[in-house]
Amino acid sequence: MASKPEKTISRRDFLNQVGKVGGAIAVYGAMDSLGLLGSSMFASAAEFHAPKKSDLVMANKTGKKVIIIGAGIAGLASAYELGKAGYDCVLLEARDRVGGRNWTVRNGTEETEIGGVKQVARFDKGQYMNAGPARIPQHHVTIDYCRELGVELEVFTNVNDAAYYYHENAGPLSGKKIRKREIKADTRGYVAELLSKAPPSALDQSLSSEDIEKLMAFLTRDGSLTNGKYTGTSYRGYVENDLPGAGLKPGTVGTPYPFSQILQSGMMNNFSSEYSFDQQMLVFQPVGGMDAIPKALAAKLPGKITFGVEVQEIRQTTDGVRIVYKNGKGKGPVKEVTGDYCICTIPLSVLKNIPADFTPDMKTAINKINYAQTGKIGFQFKNRFWETEDRIIGGMTTTNMDINQIWYPSYGYLSQKGVVIGYYNFGQDAVKYGDMSLKQREAAALAQGTKIHPQYTKEMEHSFSVAWHKINYNEGGWASYSASDRQNYYPILNQPQGRIYLAGEHLSYMTGWMSGAFESARVAVSEIHERTMKDSNKPAKVS
Repeated sequence: MASKPEKTISRRDFLNQVGKVGGAIAVYGAMDSLGLLGSSMFASAAEFHAPKKSDLVMANKTGKKVIIIGAGIAGLASAYELGKAGYDCVLLEARDRVGGRNWTVRNGTEETEIGGVKQVARFDKGQYMNAGPARIPQHHVTIDYCRELGVELEVFTNVNDAAYYYHENAGPLSGKKIRKREIKADTRGYVAELLSKAPPSALDQSLSSEDIEKLMAFLTRDGSLTNGKYTGTSYRGYVENDLPGAGLKPGTVGTPYPFSQILQSGMMNNFSSEYSFDQQMLVFQPVGGMDAIPKALAAKLPGKITFGVEVQEIRQTTDGVRIVYKNGKGKGPVKEVTGDYCICTIPLSVLKNIPADFTPDMKTAINKINYAQTGKIGFQFKNRFWETEDRIIGGMTTTNMDINQIWYPSYGYLSQKGVVIGYYNFGQDAVKYGDMSLKQREAAALAQGTKIHPQYTKEMEHSFSVAWHKINYNEGGWASYSASDRQNYYPILNQPQGRIYLAGEHLSYMTGWMSGAFESARVAVSEIHERTMKDSNKPAKVS
């Protein structure tokens, strides 16, 4: 039987395919392996994900200039990756800091909200709150950048069953702070009991008799059943003042809450949030604050970032882009910068108000996307009473009140002071708190938190609150797409406007996460580089 002739592929087609899969850096790695570069830039394309060196020598200069609007994660990552490939990048940033929504509030941090309300953080040295992103799942590309940039990580305690559930107007368990482990163990026990009582006829259609036997054994172990009945288990913990100890002290297992009361409380509806793909343990945070990531990126971009400039117009030219801006947050003289391409990372909530050479469809898409309403408050406490008295070291207490969650710090364990996130709320709750005065936000969060921790008022020293819908250059938390938005508008947003490309967490399926910003930057970089390669391979015009 005759063999089939081998299918050949040109180098250009091969590199284009590599670029689609791995981006610009993968293309350069492939070019190196084909001997198309004068000197080696990467040992392999895999270094794009886990490089052995943080500073990589540029192999070639493309001669192309890219204007990047916004020095948040997407903008910084775009400049960082393009710089590796030899592009000249200019970053324009409206704030006086890098990071965008990646924002760590420390002593001396100043912020003036839309509307003119100003606050200055007065946290002690070493104390801080991450006002924006606060945790990094293991599978996110953010981890790879931390490794490449040398950003040290530590565990963020995303799940701690020693923390509390506290619900109001929810049946007999209302107004009680209940350890999460108690509700979880009781729910599993009762559900296991119910399932174990199911008649064999309800199971034998799907399971063999041997399978049913093994299932019953599992339910007995997992639900701690005794003779098919749930009566309590050490999984849920012990009576607070009668824990197991030395000598003749076995401890007393707590009495289960009646299943009907648990169902009325609705507390078990919170379990699934801990099982979601991006919330599974372990998750991480940079040592010393989340802004260690943008600062590490910025350190690789000396002289590339212009701070304190507001973009006034985004324009196309015959063969490039023209960006009009003002210094001094809109008060200085009008200036402009031109380049071959633009990567715009401005949140859509802000971009919709900036004149730009976009198609009507693109303008409609930008205007149609809503942004999540969310807010946080950080309380610095004199003493870590949640550790010493409540025996909660890290993690979160979950409520159905308008504060939603209380986050205990995942750093500085066993030290004296700490900053607790007194609320992390969403939707109308976030709008309600955000529209209060600073003192009203503080008072409301203290009043709600005191129901769980009576020490709040006595121990609180300083607070700093963030209402993201009132933060300049964000005007919201993160892009909030509906299913119809994804279908009707998201594809349009992903299409370049001439030589203008959008990037940011809003250009991803990981909205709200830094990985969404990183991934979108890589897409924009890859597309620009492929376009540059394609243009450079066009035959010269004959006059």
